Amino acid sequence: MTPSLLTRFAWLLVFTALPFATVNAQPQPGDGKPQMGLPKITLSVGGQTITADVAATDETRQKGLMFRTKMAKNEGMLFVFTQLGYHAMWMRNTPINLSVAYMDDQGKILSIHEMEAFNETSHQAAGPARYALEMNAAWFSQHKVKVGDRISGLEKAPKPK
Repeated sequence: MTPSLLTRFAWLLVFTALPFATVNAQPQPGDGKPQMGLPKITLSVGGQTITADVAATDETRQKGLMFRTKMAKNEGMLFVFTQLGYHAMWMRNTPINLSVAYMDDQGKILSIHEMEAFNETSHQAAGPARYALEMNAAWFSQHKVKVGDRISGLEKAPKPK
């Protein structure tokens, strides 16, 4: 092939592949801003009272705490899932370190994971979970909350959509 024919062939490959690359691209939730105005719930565990934003829709669960730069001491986000499952979290677009606890239908903690800011490693529930509670990093260990403990107040959470 001549250099000009080779160049045209290379451009043809690029333009032919371009539509497929954009069709398969994953959309990024949100606009680079943290979620605001979510419903709130009061939970308790380990003698602590927690105020949590509730993510009970696909859209709010997908965005989670993305773009949030800080949370108060006993503040978090409760994720309510439509069905029991081995749900998993990651830290895409999340600039603060977090801890996540996965709970069953009765609020029993199945597993607790520490998650680093911006790290896309998946942290999966150790059993079929209905809820996940994200708090500031090390919150659960600092308050001696462990696997097997129960989080109360979940019965007041909005039904998932």
